[in-house]
Amino acid sequence: MASNPDKGRVKRKLAKEVGDEQALGVYQKLLIYTKEITKKLNCDKSVFYSDRIDDNDLWDNMIYTKNLQSGDNRGERLTDAFTRAFAMGKDRVVVIGTDCIELESYMIKEAFAVLESNDVVMGPSSDGGYYMLGMRKFLPMLLLEKDWNSDDLLMDTIIDLKKLDSKYYLLKTLNNIETSADLDQLSRVQQKPDDWF
Repeated sequence: MASNPDKGRVKRKLAKEVGDEQALGVYQKLLIYTKEITKKLNCDKSVFYSDRIDDNDLWDNMIYTKNLQSGDNRGERLTDAFTRAFAMGKDRVVVIGTDCIELESYMIKEAFAVLESNDVVMGPSSDGGYYMLGMRKFLPMLLLEKDWNSDDLLMDTIIDLKKLDSKYYLLKTLNNIETSADLDQLSRVQQKPDDWF
């Protein structure tokens, strides 16, 4: 799931702190990073764009199928993406965003592997949400009537999973990049190039 990299329309929390130009620069680097960790994975890959499909961008048309997100909120857009993937006959579907510089290829592989014996896999983010959601059968209840900005999103989803008596697996907790504090923390704990942002 990716937002089109348009100035003033991405990383809005961060933009309030550092300005639209720098927020766009950070987002563009996050997109490049996400492409790098996904391009060699041995699975079908799709990009779901927020506003328009761009056939001439960093996502190689030979590697990624391209789709337009559909829905008025994140839950509806995720519902649409999962519905489409399962309708195409996929038996395990993993969705990631483009906000997590700590996500690595092996974690995505791990997500697909644990879906062999679990109904759902989630990658918790330190803000109370998640950076990854995977399912081996579509459970729409997980995406309906959620407050996507809540610090309790992950916990609300786990409560739903328990109500459904569904087996789930949690990956390592990582940090999404949403604010300048997230960038500061990243620079302290990771060995990224000095010009990363």
